Amino acid sequence: MNLRTASETLSFIRELEEKAAAFYEELAKRFPENETDFLAFAKENRKFNKQIQMAYQSVITDAIEGCYAFNMEGDDYAFDTDLPEGASLAEAAAKALAIEEKILNCYNVGAEQSSSLLADVPRNFRIVVKKRNKRLEKLKSLT
Repeated sequence: MNLRTASETLSFIRELEEKAAAFYEELAKRFPENETDFLAFAKENRKFNKQIQMAYQSVITDAIEGCYAFNMEGDDYAFDTDLPEGASLAEAAAKALAIEEKILNCYNVGAEQSSSLLADVPRNFRIVVKKRNKRLEKLKSLT
């Protein structure tokens, strides 16, 4: 799926964030010893989603679409959240790291492509990337 407009790109990012949040909620159930961290990640994903949507809505209305600010292929950022029954915490953390890399790459490419047209959106993409990078260390420590 080729993403070109701001609206379709942000809708895609919303789906990525929600899918990742659901994955972390599942990890919280499977690994109760790390429940607090995983639930915090899920909550943060939804917070990032809200932050990006608010940035977008503050500069764009439905009447004035962000036109063709992006040229991204959604399949490049798709990820699988299936985790085999009985997977270890290290395997789950490795899967989470792979998911985070996909999402970070999506935000980085999106920020680069839209920086000349949508100042607030790419700025918020970069803020999310900085915040998201902090969780990578926690996930790496679990692998």
